Amino acid sequence: MKRYLIIFARAPRLGRVKSRLAKEVGMIEALRLHRLLTMHLLEKVAGNPMWQSWIWVTPEPAIWPRGIYRRRQAMGDIGHRMDQALRTLPVGPVVLIGTDIPDLNVGHIRQAFTSLQHKDVVFGPAEDGGFWLIGLRRRVQLPHLFDGVRWSSEHALTDTIANLGQANSYAFVDTLADIDDVAALTHWKGQRLRPLMRALS
Repeated sequence: MKRYLIIFARAPRLGRVKSRLAKEVGMIEALRLHRLLTMHLLEKVAGNPMWQSWIWVTPEPAIWPRGIYRRRQAMGDIGHRMDQALRTLPVGPVVLIGTDIPDLNVGHIRQAFTSLQHKDVVFGPAEDGGFWLIGLRRRVQLPHLFDGVRWSSEHALTDTIANLGQANSYAFVDTLADIDDVAALTHWKGQRLRPLMRALS
């Protein structure tokens, strides 16, 4: 059975990406970081033959980026847009990720698909209480998976898990940091730099 990877992204438009970060570092720097993170992620995971990769883009796919299947995100909040994407592709396990997770790698995606051999749903928890990955085995019906989820809060993951009910099993992959504001960016840089500084001391 074919496996599908959905990459949720915003087209690189000045003033339309990483709004929380842009308030602190400016729109140009936010756009630069967004483009860097997105292209770095695509280079790491999009061409892997173990799954078919799709990028779901807002506001429109246009011709960006090249070399990957593209679709337009639906209208509505993030929950509705993810729900539509997860239900659009043919039958088979599907994993959806964002683009602002710099430590994400092929191993995380492979681990998620492996978990879906035995579980109905898999999550990649984010350090802020949300999730950077969600995957579905797609043999179960989850019509209300994102109902009432408090997005952009520390409750996003627990709200989504609560919607699963007792009948559906789930698993986790690694907890990673998503870069959506200066605090997260500074923390991530510190986490990456500290081991190097210790090695040099």
